Amino acid sequence: MLVCFRSRIQIPTRTNSLYSIPKSLPSETPNASKTLMAAPGTQLKSKRPTCPSCSKPASLCICIRIQNPGLQNKVNITILQHSLERKHALNSARIARVGLQNVTLSTVSDVKFDAKFMIHLFDPGHDSGSGQNGEKSSDFYQVMDDKADEFDASHVTKGSKEPVITCSIGKYGIVTDISIGNVWMPHVQWKRRLSFDKILASKVAVDDLATGFVVKKLQKRRVGGSEELEEVEEFEVAVPPGSVLLFPSKNALDVDGLKAMDIEAKNLIVLDGTWSKARRMYCENPWLRFLPHLKLDLDRLSLYSEVRQQPKAGYLSTIESIVYALEEIGDYPEGLDSLLGVFESMVGDQRRCKNERLSKLPSA
Repeated sequence: MLVCFRSRIQIPTRTNSLYSIPKSLPSETPNASKTLMAAPGTQLKSKRPTCPSCSKPASLCICIRIQNPGLQNKVNITILQHSLERKHALNSARIARVGLQNVTLSTVSDVKFDAKFMIHLFDPGHDSGSGQNGEKSSDFYQVMDDKADEFDASHVTKGSKEPVITCSIGKYGIVTDISIGNVWMPHVQWKRRLSFDKILASKVAVDDLATGFVVKKLQKRRVGGSEELEEVEEFEVAVPPGSVLLFPSKNALDVDGLKAMDIEAKNLIVLDGTWSKARRMYCENPWLRFLPHLKLDLDRLSLYSEVRQQPKAGYLSTIESIVYALEEIGDYPEGLDSLLGVFESMVGDQRRCKNERLSKLPSA
């Protein structure tokens, strides 16, 4: 994720085509005819060995640079990773995934045709309107006590009734249809057209969502190279009580602002992608608007600056955002700063690889 914060230092814009993000993943190739074929009598070279933990080439593996087991962070981290970011050489979410114990990651794709979201409350048996901001969900905390580094969405939704929200969207987050469950019908004021703003205006809905919910995304995709579309499940994410989105929207608060509103961050949701991709993920996942938004107000430069193009000074990588946010919140396990050292070494690896490749280019 790239998080904006104030800085007086200017970074020169750098364009580096060697490390640009690929236009599509291999798994998304529409036609088999586009697959590269080996010439007769030749063999395709095998892929470089890859570390199964960090997904880096074995020669650039970062796992040996990270404390094992990972650091015990008290604030859980939920990473929503853009599908085109996961294989990028400089993606730093892998450091958080290996270096911190309480991290969950879900892959998010851009909406190409149509997507549907279904939201279920954690506790399907509770009375509507009984939830309060900051109230603990017994289902969630029981799961967290059983296994601190992950929680099971199927456990908290088992036996749940109808979803409280069903929403269909098109590209760039354009809402094409939205409906609410019967449990909220008497409490959400709407006549002709329902919207997320009207749901947010209902204290009953807001209080219920504050007790925790699970959001499932279904996305329509082409079947092979045909025009036929099929609906597939893309992710199911548990959003426990105390969840906060790290995103600098106009209504975002700093840590002091969250404390003033008596909001204790227990689960930090982070968008992992370039700034443009993070903004599109935010627009195409309107359920994120149900969460308090956290912004960082720091005067630091990103370690990305020399090897990856950034819109302007003050935009951070995902691992930098997570480390600084945990520090601001007060979750500071011993060795947390060492993850920034790992990131710096990864950037150094990429800089070295770039120089080696440039040195092999024929001179003009």
